[in-house]
Amino acid sequence: MMKTLKDKMNSMATRAKNAISNNKAEGFVDSGVKILIAVVIGALLLGGLYVLFGDTILPTLTSKIQALFNYAG
Repeated sequence: MMKTLKDKMNSMATRAKNAISNNKAEGFVDSGVKILIAVVIGALLLGGLYVLFGDTILPTLTSKIQALFNYAG
């Protein structure tokens, strides 16, 4: 019985030592890079939509609405 308890304690100590000495931070760096890429792509898409709406869609929409209300019957 003492031997199994001693083996369990050694196993837990070894696992704790391995967990403490493990200094990989790949998960944090990868997540940060993914978030940064998503933010940059989102900003580019929003900028493109802003330009598209400002130059193409809104002037056409404005002229069509004005033509709708200028109906001379």
